[in-house]
Amino acid sequence: MNYFELFEIPVSLQVDNNILAKRYFELQKKYHPDFFSQATEYEQADALEQSSQVNKALKVLKNPAETIKYVLQLKGLLEEEEKYQLPPDFLMEVMELNEELSDDSQQQVNELEAAIYEPVKAIIENFNDASTSTEDLLKVKEYYYKKKYLQRILDRIGG
Repeated sequence: MNYFELFEIPVSLQVDNNILAKRYFELQKKYHPDFFSQATEYEQADALEQSSQVNKALKVLKNPAETIKYVLQLKGLLEEEEKYQLPPDFLMEVMELNEELSDDSQQQVNELEAAIYEPVKAIIENFNDASTSTEDLLKVKEYYYKKKYLQRILDRIGG
């Protein structure tokens, strides 16, 4: 069972946090180990496992970048520790930005982030599990890796 099935929500690249919170509390009521203190050892272990899965799923689905990564993995388009090759022009731009960190670097990174989001904005916001093409998802994959690069710079400058 994937995280979307666990939370009984449609597969999405942008999860509604209000629905996510509501489902999380419902699942915690259902599986929280404290409610199984009088149950059999097997039922207690199962509740603990289910509760752990719910917590892992929440952590992923609350984080937009992790949600994108998770959906791409579900679709078989992204592997853990994959060595993705980004376009050389993007890498040069990021390298220059990284070498010249200054007071306005945060703004430059934010502008670059907005620029890389624009081509995939409609794909992410209108994602449909049944009809979004692999080609579109591969564009989202490139965005995901570019955003990771930019996040490293933001982390370095404390942004």
